[in-house]
Amino acid sequence: MASASVLLTSNLPHKTGNLPLFPKPNNPHHTSQPFPSSAKFPFPFPNTNTTTNTNIKISEKWRNRVSFFPSFLKKKGKDSEALKEELLEAIFPLDRGAEASPDDKDRVDQIARELEAVNVIKEPLKSDLLNGKWELIYTTSQSILGTQRPKFLRPNGKIYQAINADTLRAQNMETWPFFNQVTANLVPLNARRVAVRFDTFKIAGFIPIKAPGRGRGELEITYLDKEFRISRGDKGNLFILKMVDPTYRVPL
Repeated sequence: MASASVLLTSNLPHKTGNLPLFPKPNNPHHTSQPFPSSAKFPFPFPNTNTTTNTNIKISEKWRNRVSFFPSFLKKKGKDSEALKEELLEAIFPLDRGAEASPDDKDRVDQIARELEAVNVIKEPLKSDLLNGKWELIYTTSQSILGTQRPKFLRPNGKIYQAINADTLRAQNMETWPFFNQVTANLVPLNARRVAVRFDTFKIAGFIPIKAPGRGRGELEITYLDKEFRISRGDKGNLFILKMVDPTYRVPL
């Protein structure tokens, strides 16, 4: 950044040969005009008979020029509440992710990463905030969204996921039109990551089918508070959920 002295003198006349910077007046006792009338300055002078006002104006102008920088340098990142609001606004028109374009997915993922960066709960599997029924409000999982099927064959109602941290049980529940469910055991891999072992599917909510051996995966909880949860799967999928019932417990 240019110094103040450079900015304030860049437009002043310069020496030419042996000529002085400012020619002496014909009358050596004449001092009413300290600078020649042809000299150009970047700031107007309210009174050409005094230099005090000039210095004040120049000082004020310089102060106004640099006043922007302290506020810029002190700019803070967004807090979790502002980021959650921004994330909800981005998600709202996307039909849980089924209508998300690549740009939409990038935007949601970026906001989610900013929120994950301010996560306070470092060991979510040990937190009571994890317990209860969560509603899935966004995902990139095409199998859950059913985007390869006609729209009338997709899960059009709400989708829930419940977790019991104490018993390490989980349950996924579709609503309209199929009401399918699946339960699973959770095997902790560390304080925020679990292996998921599905055990029983229920077709239409009441016809039990034993889950195949390939029904497994991993899930990492990357953000958690009392109303919001973000998880990422081992296949790169993003899951964003909001709490709807903290008293709900997964059946054993």
